[in-house]
Amino acid sequence: MIFDIISAIPELLESPFEHSILKRAIDSGLIEVNVIELRKYGVGHHKQIDDYQYGGGAGMVMMVEPLDNCISELKAAHSYDEIIFVTPDGQTYNQGKANELSLQKRIMIILGHYKVIDQRIRDMHVTLELSIGDYVLSGGELPAAVLVDSISRLIPGVLNDGTSALTDSHQDNLLAPPVYTRPAEYKGQSVPAVLLSGHDKNIDEWREEQALSKTQKLRPDLLDD
Repeated sequence: MIFDIISAIPELLESPFEHSILKRAIDSGLIEVNVIELRKYGVGHHKQIDDYQYGGGAGMVMMVEPLDNCISELKAAHSYDEIIFVTPDGQTYNQGKANELSLQKRIMIILGHYKVIDQRIRDMHVTLELSIGDYVLSGGELPAAVLVDSISRLIPGVLNDGTSALTDSHQDNLLAPPVYTRPAEYKGQSVPAVLLSGHDKNIDEWREEQALSKTQKLRPDLLDD
C-alpha cells in the first residue's frame, strides 16, 4: 500500500511515521508513505500557496494552481484508487471505510491548511472526502496520520498477530469487550473466572455478551446501524 500525502507543512507528519508500528511497516516495505511538500509548487518568487477568498470573509484559502500542478504531476506518474481530501464537511470516517481502503494499492491524501482549499480542486480531482469527526482542526496533517494508521494496521503483516485488528472495536459494529492481563488479583479486583478457565467456547460467548452489553450502554447508535 502506498500513501502519497500533499501537505503545506510536512514537518507536522514526521513523528507519526517514525515510530512504533508504522515505522516497522515502512521499514519492512509493507507500506510506503510519501509526503509531498506543496510549497515547492507555489506561485511566484515567494512560492505562495494561499490567498484571500473571493467575496470577502475571514481566513486564507489554499490556491488552486499549486495544488492542481502538484496533483496533476502525481496523477501523470501514478494510478490512484482514491484521491482523498480530509475535511470537516466530508463523509464521517469509520472502521468500515478503513476496511475498504485497506484493500487498495495507492491512495493520494490532500491536506488542507489555513481556511480550506479552492473548491475547484475538489471538483476536478477529489474522489472521496472524509472527516474524522464533527470538529475543526488547524490542518489536515493529524487526520492524515489517523487515516494512514487505521488503514495500515489492517494490511496483512503490519500487526504481529493478524487477528488482532479483526477483534477491535467497531468491527461488526460492536465495541471490544473488556480485556485483562497479569496479575489475576490486584487491589481486590479479580479477572473474570471464565477467562482463566481455558474453555474457549465459554470465553468466546462471554466476550460476545460483554461486547454487546458494552455497546448497548456506551454506543447504542452502533446497534441501530
